[in-house]
Amino acid sequence: MSTRNRKRLVAAGAAGVLLAGSAALPSPAQAEPGDSGEVEVTVDIEEIQEPGVLAMSIAGDSVALTENGSTLLVRQFVGGLPTVTVTDTRTAGELPEGAAWAVLGNATDFVGSAGQAPIGAEHLGWRPRLLDGGDTGLVSAGEEVVTVLDEPTQPGNNVGLVDQELLVSTFDSGAVAGDAYSVDAELFLRAPADVAAGSYTSTVTLSLFE
Repeated sequence: MSTRNRKRLVAAGAAGVLLAGSAALPSPAQAEPGDSGEVEVTVDIEEIQEPGVLAMSIAGDSVALTENGSTLLVRQFVGGLPTVTVTDTRTAGELPEGAAWAVLGNATDFVGSAGQAPIGAEHLGWRPRLLDGGDTGLVSAGEEVVTVLDEPTQPGNNVGLVDQELLVSTFDSGAVAGDAYSVDAELFLRAPADVAAGSYTSTVTLSLFE
C-alpha cells in the first residue's frame, strides 16, 4: 500500500472515532406533545364586617279605632298602636360620645271622607307601654298624653298628639347598644258628643332621633 493511501485510512479511522464519541453524548430532555401540569391556587377571603345600625320598625301600617267608653258629653274611640321596635346593632366604638335616642310621634287632623268638619289632632291621645326594655332599666316609655277634652294628668300634657310626643327613649345609647327594645301604646280619640257621623282618617308619624 502506498504511503498516501495509508494516511487516508488513518484519517478515516480517526474521523470514525470522533463521530462515535459524538453520538454517545446525551441530548436535552423535552416534553412530549400532550403532556400537562397543574398549579393549585388558594386564597383566604375575610368576611366583610358591616357597621352596626340604629333602626326602627313598626309591626303594621294601620289601626282602626272603635267606640268604647263614650259618655253623654264625650264620644271615645280606642285602639292599639302597632308594636314599635328599636334595634341597635352598633358596638361601643361606633357610638358618638354622649349619644341618646328617642322615638317621637305626632298626628294629623282627622279628615272626613264626606266633607265633614275635621277633628283636630288635639283630640287624639296615647298611653305608651314598654313591652321589652331589656335588663339595664335605661329604656323607658313616654308619659301618657291626654286630649284637650281631658284634665291634665301632669302639667302641659293635655295637648293631644299635635306636636312631637315621646313614645320611648334612652339617655345612654352606649349602655343599651347591641339589643332590641319594643313598645306600643293605647290610642284614644275623644270628640264632642255632637261630632258629625262618618269616616275619618288621620296619620300618626313616628320618628327615631339620636
